[in-house]
Amino acid sequence: MKSAIGVNYYLHAGPARAILDAIEDGKAFVDLSLDLNLSHKRFAIKGDCLVLDEHLEIDAKGLASIVAADQKVFVLNHEGLVPIEVRAGGYYKLVPTDTAPTLEIDGIKMHRSKDIDPLVDARLKTRLVVKPRDRVLDTCGGLGYSAVFAVKAGASQVVSTEKSQPVIQIRNQNPWLIAHGDTPIDLDRIDWINADITRYIRDLEDASFDAIVHDPPRFTAGTGELYGKEFYTQLFRVMKPVSRLFHYTGSPKKIKHQDRFIKNAIKRLEQAGFSQVVFNDRLQGIHALKKCLGKHLEPVWKTTFK
Repeated sequence: MKSAIGVNYYLHAGPARAILDAIEDGKAFVDLSLDLNLSHKRFAIKGDCLVLDEHLEIDAKGLASIVAADQKVFVLNHEGLVPIEVRAGGYYKLVPTDTAPTLEIDGIKMHRSKDIDPLVDARLKTRLVVKPRDRVLDTCGGLGYSAVFAVKAGASQVVSTEKSQPVIQIRNQNPWLIAHGDTPIDLDRIDWINADITRYIRDLEDASFDAIVHDPPRFTAGTGELYGKEFYTQLFRVMKPVSRLFHYTGSPKKIKHQDRFIKNAIKRLEQAGFSQVVFNDRLQGIHALKKCLGKHLEPVWKTTFK
């Protein structure tokens, strides 16, 4: 295997199989994406190798090793072929989809990808609550998709927090954060904060955000604080007098005692001061408004989703 400094190619089982099939069929070229579906290009085949450029190629043996490691993403660069994964207090890896990759921690996917495209999911969630020139808080930022779509929706600033160093390490290797489709992204509008939001929020100013996307990991004993009244009260405090919240909870159809779980979350949000608190089944989360000083704001989800 040859390598070239400064060149990254991203491979996983799908394109690796397509390359091996093309080699077996004796083809001289193969069309595929080697940047996780951001673009498609034609690559030459020479013998049993895929030629990426004059300095970089990968042979059938290397491709077979990728096929054998299903549901992993590998990056090929001047250091060789390595999986995008981290083993540190758990197992974190980037997982391919038909569009943008998702994050998986200890076998649990952190983004919806089975019943909805992860990018569509992020876009719809942010579109509900983010308006042009908004200042946005993105809690539990993960791979950064919500922050990116908040910028796409016109946010003037996004504060995106993520406490996990392994997640940040995976995020920094995701090409979708740098080249997000055909639309350039002004990443300078995103403040990436490495912090536990339940602690970090205590130092944020009152009434300083127009919208919040709260997308915590699924409810467990270790994440329960992110679903608690005290934290909801902090969310309410940092939101402007007229502002909007989307809170991902997961599908109630997949949660034991689902009705109670959602109803209790709604009750705690209302106790914290939120109004017009509604569960959206399509996006598997709760929408809520902060309305103070008698101002009126039409709930956007009532007109957008039925």
